[in-house]
Amino acid sequence: MTETTVGKRFLALHRSGEPLLMPNAWDVGSAKLLADLGYSAIATTSSGFAATLGRLDGSVTRDEALDHGGRLAAAVDIPVSADLEGGFADDLDGIAETYRRAAASGLAGGSIEDFTGDRSDPIHPVERAAEQVAAAAEAAHAGGSDFVLTARAENHLYGRNDLADTIARLQRYQEAGADVLYAPGIMAPDDVRALVTSVDRPVNVLVRPGAPTVAELAELGVARISVGGGLAFAALGSLVTAGRELLEQGTYGYWDLAGPGSEAARRAFA
Repeated sequence: MTETTVGKRFLALHRSGEPLLMPNAWDVGSAKLLADLGYSAIATTSSGFAATLGRLDGSVTRDEALDHGGRLAAAVDIPVSADLEGGFADDLDGIAETYRRAAASGLAGGSIEDFTGDRSDPIHPVERAAEQVAAAAEAAHAGGSDFVLTARAENHLYGRNDLADTIARLQRYQEAGADVLYAPGIMAPDDVRALVTSVDRPVNVLVRPGAPTVAELAELGVARISVGGGLAFAALGSLVTAGRELLEQGTYGYWDLAGPGSEAARRAFA
């Protein structure tokens, strides 16, 4: 797929009330497996990818993230959107460079968030955050590129449960050129409805324990659903369970999952 085609194809999958289920892959193998299962698009996960390197979230470099996203995009025939954190730069020129490179890499889209990286002062002032989104959007859309930019308001991940501020931020990010809007941590139906009805762009919801079902989110007008690092850490959880069984019990019940997993891999990787 060409850059333009993949971006248009990706954005067309965002339909309010018919949400795109977009799981987050953490390596080429998981990307191929998810594509083989029938998903229409996938995303990367910063925390899941960092875990494959033996690191915690927030420790991946720009070069590593872009190389990772490009490799996943080249491995599957469905659109791939990258978690690009805050753009991997503090200055606007550096942020723009990240999204120019992302748009040229084969990725269908990518995100930018307003987290500062400093948990003692976690959220950028809205004016600064909107400038960063605008720099990312201008670079991502340059030359007629259809790269899909997702702007994230991180309030609710860092204890700032101010729905009005979150909505106001996403409205500013929409004005700054974002194609999709996202406020991870918002899951209550009334809050999701308020967000969806307050903006004119597709809205992504991150599903975690206690989130409404897919059908319920569809009724609320959500256009995209993602899982963050959920699948990656579910896989690691299975590894921990299997490893403990072998170490502590000396039994092999993990083969109940290993057999179907091997079959799925042979089918997806062929």
